[in-house]
Amino acid sequence: MTVALLGVGGLLVWGIHQRLQDGAKTAVLRAGKQVVPVEVVAIEHGPIDWLRTFTGTLEARAEFVVAPKVGGRLERLNADLADEVTRGQVVAVLDDAETVQAVARARADLEVARASRAEARSLLEIAERELKRIEQLRERGVISESQRDAAKAEELAKLAAMEVTKAQVARAEAELEAARIRLGYTQVAAGWRGGGDRRVVAERYVDEGETVAANAPLLRIVELDPITGVFFVTEREYGRLRHGQDVMISTDAFPGETFQGVVQRIAPVFRESTRQARVELRVSNRELRLKPGMFVRATVLLGREAEAVIVPEQALTTRDGRKGVFVVDPQGTSVTWREVRPGIRQGDRVQIQGEGLEGKVVVLSQQMLEDGASIRISGERTVTAP
Repeated sequence: MTVALLGVGGLLVWGIHQRLQDGAKTAVLRAGKQVVPVEVVAIEHGPIDWLRTFTGTLEARAEFVVAPKVGGRLERLNADLADEVTRGQVVAVLDDAETVQAVARARADLEVARASRAEARSLLEIAERELKRIEQLRERGVISESQRDAAKAEELAKLAAMEVTKAQVARAEAELEAARIRLGYTQVAAGWRGGGDRRVVAERYVDEGETVAANAPLLRIVELDPITGVFFVTEREYGRLRHGQDVMISTDAFPGETFQGVVQRIAPVFRESTRQARVELRVSNRELRLKPGMFVRATVLLGREAEAVIVPEQALTTRDGRKGVFVVDPQGTSVTWREVRPGIRQGDRVQIQGEGLEGKVVVLSQQMLEDGASIRISGERTVTAP
């Protein structure tokens, strides 16, 4: 009896085990044929632009420091921080009492030199008349040769004295002109060559009443219209940039606004430390809203593909280290893995190259898919070009 019961129990256990194995096999089969819900997007065919956005900063197109050529007490500043100045405008005035006196002294010295010249001219005229008279008397035999020689020597001495006084006058005139120039240096002007006729004071270094030395900095003046944008590019983008290329500038200081610029200079060398080249932009800034030091984003059109196959970047997925997309079959019930080569990116759209790229691609749930997997389309997105 006991043996029979054990046999029956063994059969029951074996049956239960067999059913569990069958159930597991069925579950595996069902899992292999699982229908995955996905979202899809239609593959686009059309143009796409390669827009590349670089980050950079703004710099003043030109700047210089105003400094006096002579020292003295600063009596007045005619410009201050953020003030606009024009070409040739007097921006500072130094105490000119000493230079005014120097001019007066030089003018007096010139008058003395001119008087000496006038006296020398009169003495020379007398000596010339005396020589002429003696020569007439000698022709009549009244005057000896030695007397004639003495008169000639006197005439030559007076002529030399005349030349000396001419030199003294010239020196006095030069000293007077130098004194006048030094007096003009007390009027410190903001003069520059090239560029526009207006600039802006970026920094003030002194206050009125201070005594400044010659060549001491007073003001830093910069040119802001146009302003220069600077960014750096790698070798990949370098060859696609050219002089005169249009650039759109944006900055956090003015959200939602863009400013027009053009590529003005491209460095002919790369920095060894970063392997990047400097690019300078000319940006119109007539209202002077853009300032040096601002962080900017510069968007440049580096290329354009007129006929491209385009999908959302979200459609790209990686299998075994290769990029690809899952293309939906015409019936919309399964997918095929297609390896692709990504190209131009424009926002969240990307150009792809490969075989069999027609119809729709999966943009959601790719991680659950393999080549030939069954799908159920739960939604279809519409993607519009930017």
